[in-house]
Amino acid sequence: MKMISLAQDTQMHKNNAFALRTSAVKSRINDAQKMERDLITDELERCTAANSSKRDRFSVVSLFSGAGGMDLGFIGGFDFLSKHYAQLPFDIIYANELSPNACKTYRMNFEHPIIEGDIYEHLDELPDHADVVIGGFPCQDISINGKMAGIQGKRSGLYSAIVEAVRRVKPKVLVVENVGSLLMKKHKSSLDKIIADFSNLGYQISYQLYSAEQYAVPQTRERVFIVGVRHGVAQFCPPQPLASKPITAQEALYDLENKAEDKAFSHVWSKAKVSGEQGNRRLLANRPGYTIRAECHGNIQFHYSLSRRISMREAARLQSFPDSFTFACGIRETERQIGNAVPPVLAWYIACSVLNTLTASK
Repeated sequence: MKMISLAQDTQMHKNNAFALRTSAVKSRINDAQKMERDLITDELERCTAANSSKRDRFSVVSLFSGAGGMDLGFIGGFDFLSKHYAQLPFDIIYANELSPNACKTYRMNFEHPIIEGDIYEHLDELPDHADVVIGGFPCQDISINGKMAGIQGKRSGLYSAIVEAVRRVKPKVLVVENVGSLLMKKHKSSLDKIIADFSNLGYQISYQLYSAEQYAVPQTRERVFIVGVRHGVAQFCPPQPLASKPITAQEALYDLENKAEDKAFSHVWSKAKVSGEQGNRRLLANRPGYTIRAECHGNIQFHYSLSRRISMREAARLQSFPDSFTFACGIRETERQIGNAVPPVLAWYIACSVLNTLTASK
């Protein structure tokens, strides 16, 4: 009879426990995915039908593109947590971003070019026309963690570049994203001016606060999307929240628990110890992750079961980036790019509704 040591027996029990936990999580994920397939939304059905027509393709101008979260959502054709998000008939014909590092990541993941530099220095390079203009202007002066100066601030005041781009390009639809605190009473004058500026250009404006966890993003993240449709274009109908339960942190990250650090995969994490600074919360296994922020200074949230902070790949998972998405930089810059991004899966659902508006107008 083969004898095993106490250490070997302990490790066997650990492996068996992990296998059982993994099997249970997989089962919950499969059940949730089946429910979502059974309760698929009208937006997805219409998107799939529209995408089958090669004649209907729409051009997009992307501003403040960052690493490309919103752009990926509009293009589609990616997999996230065993679900495929269909390719959509959007072609990005112009993209701009100030950060060289974000541009480096962008170029590694997209075939179309991106213009690096100050948007005001590249406005003359805009195309004469595009069907859609998208962009998430800087939030530092609107965020509750910032100076709260609104669009009068130096950074958030850059929203005016989107206004100028819309004036020049005259898209059928515009999509602008920012933090949920834009809807605070303190920022009422900023929101009113944004609406007035786009309305004066001939757009019917609507806005809505979206909770990302209601759209298959495993993270509690609230963001405002302002959508404008040019007069004569069909009304924009926002995507409805999914009927399935939110994806938990454990469901999103369980398969990375025993994976060693892997720099090429961005599965590396900050070694910062617990301190009085921000970013010391621990994920809860049975709930979606907390909002991934761009300014945690390495003190990003802790793993729900491991004695370390989450890795950059795990943060990207919580933001709904597919594992195939490559980040070109080190921890600090990757953290910034992930935290600043629009979750691609949420952007995909927004894009489906934009597509419905455009196809209904043809």
